[in-house]
Amino acid sequence: MNLLFADVLEYVLVCSAKNDKIMIKIFISEFMTLNFKNQNDILNLEKLNSNEIEYIFSDKPINRLKTKPQLEDKIKLLSKLRSEIENIDNCELKKNAKQLVFADGNNQSKIMIIGEGPGQKEDEQGKPFVGDAGILLNKMLEAIQIKRNNIYITNVVNYRPPNNRKPEPSEINRYSNYLRQHIAIIDPKILILMGSTAMESLFGSKIKISKERGVWKELIIHNKTYLTMITFHPAYLLRQADQKKYSWADLKLIRKKIDELKISV
Repeated sequence: MNLLFADVLEYVLVCSAKNDKIMIKIFISEFMTLNFKNQNDILNLEKLNSNEIEYIFSDKPINRLKTKPQLEDKIKLLSKLRSEIENIDNCELKKNAKQLVFADGNNQSKIMIIGEGPGQKEDEQGKPFVGDAGILLNKMLEAIQIKRNNIYITNVVNYRPPNNRKPEPSEINRYSNYLRQHIAIIDPKILILMGSTAMESLFGSKIKISKERGVWKELIIHNKTYLTMITFHPAYLLRQADQKKYSWADLKLIRKKIDELKISV
């Protein structure tokens, strides 16, 4: 491509007169990849900038599509969500809990696990799944070659229910609004709902986990579809060991989908 410098300037000014900013940026970006000695000598930047257009010179392709929040944006959004939950009013769960249990793991992960709510040890440590159910969860993940610190984990409710009771329908409904925001921020490729509470919070209470588990479903949040697997909660498996065979079948389906989507875990 052999264009005179004057031709470049003339093209830019013509586009400027037409207010065609996109074509200007594309043209300049591609043209400046040529092996010129000094960009400031090629184009009179002072004259170009007098047209009140911001020019970007780079030898790298322009990323013209912004589809996902950057890491800093995600951190800010998570911090804002955490603050909203911390400042929730008239919440019986919050009144009886020691602290907020927000989440654990890698917020850049493409796999997100959602449980029911914090237990005693979770309430003490401020992290989800650190009690006996957490130990079993770690073993389940290891069985399909997943490192816990490579995924993201949270719960439906973020404060421990009194006496480890199941969250009431009104509590599930209230916290499901925060949960949907949480999912949208993390933006996982695979969503794993562990237990009936997690299932009810996102799919409603008119279905039974025994019939819904083990099948890939689609969850829509903010016009985006999330591939979702419902499975038993580890705490339930500790009480009903004979149900582990079903969870193992679910785990194998999850591992297969991870491989298909080429997700790094």
